[in-house]
Amino acid sequence: MARGRIRAKIRRSSLHTFACYRSRATEDGSPHQLGPGFSREVHCNEPYLHEKKPLKYCTNYVTTTKYNIITFLPKALFEQFRRVANLYFLMAAIVSATTNLSPFSAFSMVAPLVFVVGLSMAKEALEDSRRFVQDMKVNHRKVGVHKEGGVFGPKPWMKIQVGDIVKVEKDQFFPADLLLLSSSYEDGICYVETMNLDGETNLKVKRALEVTLPLEDDEAFKHFSATIKCEDPNPSLYTFVGNLEYDRQVYPLDPSQILLRDSKLRNTGYVYGVAVFTGHDSKVMQNSTNSPSKRSRIELQMDKIIYLLFFVLLAISFASSIGFAVDAKFELPNWWYLQPMNKVNNVVDPKKPEVSGILHLITALILYGYLIPISLYVSIEVVKVLQALFINQDILMYDDESGTPAQARTSNLNEELGQIDTILSDKTGTLTCNQMDFLKCSIAGTAYGMRASDVELAAAKQMAEDIGGHYIGSPRPENENDFGESEIELESVVTSKDDFKPAIKGFSFEDDRLTDGHWMNEPNVNDILLFFRILSVCHSAIPELNEETGNFNYEAESPDEAAFLVAAREFGFEFCRRTQSSIFVRERYPSFQEPIEREFKVLNLLEFTSKRKRMSVIVRDESGQILLFCKGADSIIYERLSKNGRKFEEAMTKHLNEYGEAGLRTLVLAYKKLEEAEYSAWNEEFSKAKSTIGGDRDTMLEKVSDAMERDLILVGATAVEDKLQKGVPQCIDNLAQAGLKIWVLTGDKMETAINIGYACSLLRQGMKQICITTMNADSVAQDSKLAMRENILKQIMNASQMIKHEKDPHAAFALIIDGKTLAYALENDMKHQFLSLAVNCASVICCRVSPKQKALVTRLVKEGTGKITLGIGDGANDVGMIQEADIGVGISGAEGMQAVMASDFSIAQFRYLERLLVVHGHWCYKRIAQMICYFFYKNICYGLTLFYFEAFAGFSGQSVYDDSYMMLFNVILTSLPVIALGVFEQDVPSDVCLKFPALYQQGPKNLFFDWHRILGWLGNGIYTSLIIFFLNIILFYDQAFRSDGQTADLTALGTTMFTCVIWAVSCQIALTMSHFTWIQHILIWGSIATWYIVLLIYGRIAPIYSKYAFRILEEALAPSPIYWCTTLLVTLMCTLPYLAHIAFQRSFNPLDHHIIQEIKYYRKDVEDRHMWKREGSKARQKTKIGFTARVDAKIRQLKGRLQKKKV
Repeated sequence: MARGRIRAKIRRSSLHTFACYRSRATEDGSPHQLGPGFSREVHCNEPYLHEKKPLKYCTNYVTTTKYNIITFLPKALFEQFRRVANLYFLMAAIVSATTNLSPFSAFSMVAPLVFVVGLSMAKEALEDSRRFVQDMKVNHRKVGVHKEGGVFGPKPWMKIQVGDIVKVEKDQFFPADLLLLSSSYEDGICYVETMNLDGETNLKVKRALEVTLPLEDDEAFKHFSATIKCEDPNPSLYTFVGNLEYDRQVYPLDPSQILLRDSKLRNTGYVYGVAVFTGHDSKVMQNSTNSPSKRSRIELQMDKIIYLLFFVLLAISFASSIGFAVDAKFELPNWWYLQPMNKVNNVVDPKKPEVSGILHLITALILYGYLIPISLYVSIEVVKVLQALFINQDILMYDDESGTPAQARTSNLNEELGQIDTILSDKTGTLTCNQMDFLKCSIAGTAYGMRASDVELAAAKQMAEDIGGHYIGSPRPENENDFGESEIELESVVTSKDDFKPAIKGFSFEDDRLTDGHWMNEPNVNDILLFFRILSVCHSAIPELNEETGNFNYEAESPDEAAFLVAAREFGFEFCRRTQSSIFVRERYPSFQEPIEREFKVLNLLEFTSKRKRMSVIVRDESGQILLFCKGADSIIYERLSKNGRKFEEAMTKHLNEYGEAGLRTLVLAYKKLEEAEYSAWNEEFSKAKSTIGGDRDTMLEKVSDAMERDLILVGATAVEDKLQKGVPQCIDNLAQAGLKIWVLTGDKMETAINIGYACSLLRQGMKQICITTMNADSVAQDSKLAMRENILKQIMNASQMIKHEKDPHAAFALIIDGKTLAYALENDMKHQFLSLAVNCASVICCRVSPKQKALVTRLVKEGTGKITLGIGDGANDVGMIQEADIGVGISGAEGMQAVMASDFSIAQFRYLERLLVVHGHWCYKRIAQMICYFFYKNICYGLTLFYFEAFAGFSGQSVYDDSYMMLFNVILTSLPVIALGVFEQDVPSDVCLKFPALYQQGPKNLFFDWHRILGWLGNGIYTSLIIFFLNIILFYDQAFRSDGQTADLTALGTTMFTCVIWAVSCQIALTMSHFTWIQHILIWGSIATWYIVLLIYGRIAPIYSKYAFRILEEALAPSPIYWCTTLLVTLMCTLPYLAHIAFQRSFNPLDHHIIQEIKYYRKDVEDRHMWKREGSKARQKTKIGFTARVDAKIRQLKGRLQKKKV
């Protein structure tokens, strides 16, 4: 099939004069001098040579799993026993199994440990298996590989070897790092999408060496052989150095010939390449790093509590061993019936009480080990996985348009979502859609486009509502007579936006003067014609026919360029075809009904770069006239205009300012007519510059290009909108009312970022803007970095003093800083002053920042404030920020999946962040905090009863409970209710969380897991243990237990105490919960019922196993009234203090959620809506950003006017 394939006859290299021009002189020049670090040798089309050392390289099999079959057991066990508690119980189990020092049987110690560790390892295996399945999908992808004799056949990616010749078809991913040999285009270029590597959606152009262009079909590789010598594997995506030895010649290689793994072939039929780097040697895998290990603050604090309990354990164990040593020396000789130093009990020697005490210390450490909750870690893991499942299944965070749900990519940070202090956000693709819409234009001094931008709409609605007395947008007109006219204007803006529903992606223009061919009736028809031709010709895009619609879609290097082409198409100038030397446009001119295909021969294309800030194309039209079409930034184009080309400059400048204020991105269009002789002379100079070898080549090209791009004639300007994502302003307003600080870190220019800041209400009228820039420093000393640094520091200190001495309590400050200035502000001697200034500002916007600066700012905020930070973005340039923040949130946007893959949580739109934090974050924080506190409470309550009994039993190491009871306590009997608490508890419903955003502040203030509350729970546990033990001892000490007058034995006492423990901790968790479903009822009361069922079944087992507990329930406990009375009395006494505490707190010092719960319980939210609304307005943090801040500012303004009138 490939042999007979007709190659596309488009020679494109001449179009890309800077990045892609292939100079024959350069190619035939000196090869690279390779030294150390350049030892790789690849034999093309001879992969068998790479099966043996020293040329054996890694396979193309890729794995991202943490374990494999061999390493799973040792690595997973190591991970589990890194936890102090698990290691402690492992040592206790070993002692139980190998010595007689343990008070428990070996099985009762080993079984819970095996269950807990096994469950955790099973979870690890499940998560890793998902990664394995994903890896297998990638490894088993098929691609065409040369077998022999010019025959290509499908081969799995994982079996590709270094040296293999690979044929990649259109829209396929590259399976390894390949050296491009040839493509379906005659001159060997191809188009590559690198979205998976760098997040950029624009296409990159790659080119093959001319010497390999004859390898145009499968047959050509029958006898092909060459050798590549190049750099060793490294993570640099944008560099490559090597030489190709082919046909007795050596040719230098550079990055423009390398096709990187995981990038995609676009707009090119096929390419041939040779595998240079495979598998983990490929650059994308060299860049893949494990995500940083993140642990929540609550988990870190939980570790401190465990260390505290270990200290308590050691203390009571030492006390117990000292008591035992004293008893062994003075009392044990009188206790002849204990038979010290017999064959069974050989650890008690009255003659060596010190040794006996030391040995008893081991016994005590095992006996009191139930103070440490063995199942805490696994219970938390189970709870967090279930919480993550609820986040994933939340239908209100599901995006219908993209079909994307929210996803908790890690479950160990759920509670951190409820403790965020600062949000650091990207702008493009996060706050905005990264979708450019052609909205307005200015042609020949006339403004076109009636439709409002998002910024204009937001401002208009606020102003209209302000006039109506509801909300605030901008200050009222001083002249009251202006109100009516303003209202009419605003209404027209709003109506225009709301009534018009665009069906064309990239084109939201609305003006009958230009659409449907009406532009031909305009007075400046020639200028409008030129404007449309510049839009349709001045670009480097590729058309693709959409067979469903019949229209062309465009693959462009930027979203702006695609929007221009869509606009030109809708105006009647459809770019439809490109050849090696021409662009074809279907023009609906002079008749709009009868399109005519016109050819523009492309003579030169001068590319757009961030340095040039403009793009030009030189074409010859059908009449033979040579024209230069140019588009670029206004500041660049204006300085290149001729004297007679500035006719519309004044009017257009006014329009550009209006577009900028409306949050639109602008470009200016100009042209120039060229004489044949003028062009020929310039092209000769340009060709010489292109042929130059050396470092001056780019400088010479720029100089020659700049000479051509002079004396231009101004035509018009475009205004495109990078649309705000739906619900962004409202989301920011609500997050601000929840007490969260929001910083914007963007690579956009300052003007654009400021406009978006206004649109999102991060900035507002009346807010004092502090702009820290290097412009002033440049004027002081252009080349002096020291002077620049001192000037920036002075600006920061002056701004700090201004804020410090501000007397108006309602004054709001916004800090705006660019990337160049930020580089100095982040240096060690200045960063703390910068941070101090930033945290005192209501808004912080960092413009023109690099990905590394985003990460550095995030680290500064995280470490400098000590508060929990959240980074949110959608592109590869946000990965550093996302990974550096305590919580990373990725948006599944148009910039690839790099941000999502690096994130802890992913959402489809920024607006879902509100629900993720204010609802799920709030719930998860309180659930985990209460769950951990309760866990320690129940283990202290249970474990200390063992210590009290020891004191009564001469510190003999005798347990008051049966081994089986103890084994089941944490694993079965009390584990499910605590999981129910961690998964289903809700202090208030989700709609109330959103209505009362101030509830969120309970997390950042850590109200439910501070030491005051933790120690309160620990104290409650100590109180409960004292009540359970001493009430049972008092009641059973000399009271008849059986009907024949016998007193209770050890088994009866221990079983009754254990029953009291189960009832007390179950009732306590029931009192702790605010929200009950049938699940909680079943798990709590079912746990109590399970205890009686276990007791019944265990008592029926043969005495050899059940020992003294044989028929304990039906024959001893159940018939005894004292058993039931003791259980009831002890349970009431244990829960009474907590009942008194919550009754007092709710009556005299209620928390916010207590008030809301009572309002909901008495249905006041339905019966008294005014009170419910009033309480809702109270439960909002005072904020200086967002729509609410605008309202507050306007109210203060009106009150001030009223007071002045009274005076």
